[in-house]
Amino acid sequence: MSTDDIRTPSRRLLLPLLASIVAITPLAVDMYLPAMVQIAADLGATMPQVQISLSVYLGGYALGMLFFGPIADQMGRRRLARIGLGLFALCSLALAFCQDIHLFWALRAAQAFTGAAATVVVPGIIRHIYQQNTAKGMSYVSMIMMIAPLIAPSIGSLILSLAQWQVIFLTLAGYAVFILVWVQMHLIDIPIYRSEKRGLRLFFESYSVVLSEPKARADILSSMLASFAFFCFLTSVPFIYLDYFEVSEQLFGVLFAFNVIALMIGNFVNTRVVPKVGSRRMLFIGLALAFIAGGTLLTVSLMQQSLYFIVFSIAPLMMSLGIIASNADALILMEFERNSGTATAVIGTLRFGSGALVGPILALIHPENAVPFSSMMFSALVLILLTQFWHHKKNAR
Repeated sequence: MSTDDIRTPSRRLLLPLLASIVAITPLAVDMYLPAMVQIAADLGATMPQVQISLSVYLGGYALGMLFFGPIADQMGRRRLARIGLGLFALCSLALAFCQDIHLFWALRAAQAFTGAAATVVVPGIIRHIYQQNTAKGMSYVSMIMMIAPLIAPSIGSLILSLAQWQVIFLTLAGYAVFILVWVQMHLIDIPIYRSEKRGLRLFFESYSVVLSEPKARADILSSMLASFAFFCFLTSVPFIYLDYFEVSEQLFGVLFAFNVIALMIGNFVNTRVVPKVGSRRMLFIGLALAFIAGGTLLTVSLMQQSLYFIVFSIAPLMMSLGIIASNADALILMEFERNSGTATAVIGTLRFGSGALVGPILALIHPENAVPFSSMMFSALVLILLTQFWHHKKNAR
C-alpha cells in the first residue's frame, strides 16, 4: 500500500480516526486534572491520593499495552480496537458513579487497561501505510491527536463550571462510543502474521524477538526516557500551576494549552524536516534543542523565577520531546514488520510504566517548588544523550 492510498475516499478519514483512537489516553489523563480538588473532597481523600490515580492509570495502561500487543499481531487491529473502545466506555461510565477512592483507583486501572487494547493497534497501521516514512506518519497522527490534550483541561474546567466532576467521565464514555461507531465504519485492517504458538509461549516468543534486537535497544530506552520527562511535567503541572503559583482553573487550561501547542509545533516541524534528514538525525536535533530548554527550565526553577519564566521554558522543551519521541518510536517500528503490535507494546509499556513512577517519586520528595520536576526532566535528557552516544559508538565500530 502506498502513502497515496490514504487519499482515496474510503481512507480519507483514516489519519484523523487513528488520532482519535490514540486521543482517548490524553483525554482520560488531562480532562480530570482541574477536577482533582473536587474529587478529593467528594471522595473523602487527600490531594496526593487523587494524584496517585494518575500513576495508577499510567501503570494500568502500561500493563494493557504489554498484554494486548502480541494479541494485536494475532487477532487483527480492527476487532481489538472495537473490544477496547467498548470496555473503555463501560469503565468510564462506572467511574462517574464511584464514591470511594480505592474503587476509583481500581476503575482507573481498568479504564486504562482496556483503553490500551484500542490504542495499541494504531502504530502498526501507520507503519503499514508509511513504511520508511513512518516518523512522518507518526508525527501527523500525533499532531492531530494533540488537539485532545490541548483542549482537555479546558473542557474539564468548563464541565466543572456547569456540573459536577462525574460528568467528565460520562463525557469520556460518550466519546469512546462515538469513536467505536467510527471504527466500525472506516478503520482498515492490515495483514497479520499469526504464530503457531499459543498462551505464554506466544508472549515470550513475541517479546524475545523485539527485546533481543540490538538495533532497537537504544531507541526503546530513548522513547521511555522522553516519556518519563513528559510525565514529570504532566504529573507536576497541577501542583505547579494551581497550588504553587495559585492560578485559576481557567488560566490553568490556557497555560496547559500553550505547552501542548508547542508539542504540536514540534510534530509539525518533524513532518516537514524528517523526510529530508532522516529519523536518526532528527532525533539528535530534538535532543540538542531539549538540552537548551531543559537547562533553562532548571535554571529558572533554581532561581525561583515567576510563573511565566517557567511556562516559556517548558514550551520549547515540550516541542523537543515530541520530536525525540516520534523519531525514536519510528526507528523502533521500522525494525519490526511482523511484530509491530508487540513493538508498540514494548514502547507503550516502558513509556507509561516509567510515567507511573513519577507520581510516587514526587510524593516521596514532597516538592515545595518547581525544582524537583525540572531536575527530573533534565536528568532524563542526560540519560537519553548517554544512550544515543552508546548506540552511535557501538555502531561506529
